[in-house]
Amino acid sequence: MPRGPEAAVQVWVGGQLFEAERALLVEHCGFFHGLFRSGMREARAAEVRLGVLSASGFRTTLQVLRGERPALAAAEELLQAVECAAFLQAPALARFLEHSLTSDNCALLCDAAAAFGLHDLLHSAALFIRDGARELAAELALPEARAYVAAQRPSSYVAVSTPTPTPGFLEDASRTLCYLDEEEDAWRTLAALPLEASTMLAGVATLGNKLYIVGGVRGASKEVVELGFCYDPDGGTWRPFPSPHQPRYDTTLAGFEGYLYAIGGEFQRTPMSSVERYDPAARCWSFVADLPQPAAGVPCAHARGRLFVCLWRPADTTAVVEYAARPDAWLPVAELRRPQSYGHCMVAHRDSLYVVRNGPSDDFLHCAIDCLNLGHGSVTRCRQSSQQGGALHGGGAWGHVYTVTAYSRCSTPSRVAPGDCSGKKPASRGPVLCRPFS
Repeated sequence: MPRGPEAAVQVWVGGQLFEAERALLVEHCGFFHGLFRSGMREARAAEVRLGVLSASGFRTTLQVLRGERPALAAAEELLQAVECAAFLQAPALARFLEHSLTSDNCALLCDAAAAFGLHDLLHSAALFIRDGARELAAELALPEARAYVAAQRPSSYVAVSTPTPTPGFLEDASRTLCYLDEEEDAWRTLAALPLEASTMLAGVATLGNKLYIVGGVRGASKEVVELGFCYDPDGGTWRPFPSPHQPRYDTTLAGFEGYLYAIGGEFQRTPMSSVERYDPAARCWSFVADLPQPAAGVPCAHARGRLFVCLWRPADTTAVVEYAARPDAWLPVAELRRPQSYGHCMVAHRDSLYVVRNGPSDDFLHCAIDCLNLGHGSVTRCRQSSQQGGALHGGGAWGHVYTVTAYSRCSTPSRVAPGDCSGKKPASRGPVLCRPFS
């Protein structure tokens, strides 16, 4: 039997024979990494037998390790995948299960993760349940899972105002972060923005329970703010952090898989295609693959462990593309051919992307929504909203997609009562809504 890294390994699981790449198993599974480096007799055998796992679960493991995204709907399939992730010590499979969380399976996965000791999956499922309807927690079977969920703090929606620093107005009440008190159905003040910060045309995102602001401009000349700012809700403190190498404003900032991405934007009134990634641990930015075209203020969303942006193209075309980190490339996902007008956003919910726009052109004050299913690639038109106003913002949570029309200081999703953070209505590009803090 060949012993090189490219050699195939035959694995018997549940009475079925599988052939897998030795290097793939060693790289992604702690069990095989230890086995093949142990010098044990089993490591030198022509075949490896795993009598404790199911064939279906191991098949799912191989699919995930090879970059596939199998659809796991049945409870038995999910449980077998959790068992394989724990026994084989396969972080990639555990992460795939985190990306597969829905309101239908979160209780099952939370119980299974508690039973098999998959802490990251347990934590993600617990946060999912803690933020959801109370009925979700009632479905938990294990006392340790119920206790862990109860120990988590729920997340909050946060709205960021968009002022620009102006001498004489640094103490303006508009320089605030607000959070949504969902029990009282009202907005509360969370913190004041730093005096040096500007959220006008800035990128705003959350990552690791922190809020980040990048870019922003001062004055009519659009002077770019040099520093970025990070807010930590645990200590209630702001700290500066380095800006991207390329100065930019009207950039889209996304927190994804442990990194911040500054996507596109403008500089000196010229759209850019460059994208930079920030590593909070190393506190440094690096360039990644450019967008397929220059773009500013691009809609962005992530679902099922995938990062997407939406680009405008001539001839009434909206292109959805996905960033793939391993080849470092933007890959085409779908094209929507619709009459366009102005203002659009993109919302991810479960396994679908909702592209929201102020159109069609003959009725531009109405909100039109297209749903792109990521599983089978189909596109359907949703019911048209009669909400009217200016630029669109959006979000998705617990079975609903919300749109926010930006023509006042602190507009809110339609399911909550409108709240005003300070009692004033300054001119604003519109609120930035996110759900970061627990």
